[in-house]
Amino acid sequence: MTGVEVAVGYAFAWLVRKARRVAGRADAEVDRGLDAGMDRLHDLISAKLGDDPALQRAAEEAEAGLEEPSERTRRRLADSLDDAAERDTAFAEALQQAVAEIQAVSQTAGADGGVVSGNTFSGPTAVQTGNHNRQDNRFGI
Repeated sequence: MTGVEVAVGYAFAWLVRKARRVAGRADAEVDRGLDAGMDRLHDLISAKLGDDPALQRAAEEAEAGLEEPSERTRRRLADSLDDAAERDTAFAEALQQAVAEIQAVSQTAGADGGVVSGNTFSGPTAVQTGNHNRQDNRFGI
């Protein structure tokens, strides 16, 4: 997955969180770190793309309750970000840095590590976790 594709995923996640948020920021330190990083990424992308139809469509899909953007919206937003990054190396570097910062916070928190705790399962259970590159499957009763 390229940096732009990861950025698209994080940007959409920010839009989903914004659409779902009713009250203030979460109290957990990790959530604050992720919120801050995703806010910076969204601000960076929004400032560069402005009223780009792909970004507007992603916001509409997030507000409609989708967990991920449609494949078409993902492609269009990735194309818009790729184009912007090709034309502006400073933006490309800032985008790469913003994605790296979010990934670092996520990995530190175990958000990509797939920790499942505090759940009660009745009967056979399968848990699949991963970071889009590697997945661990655990089966148990």
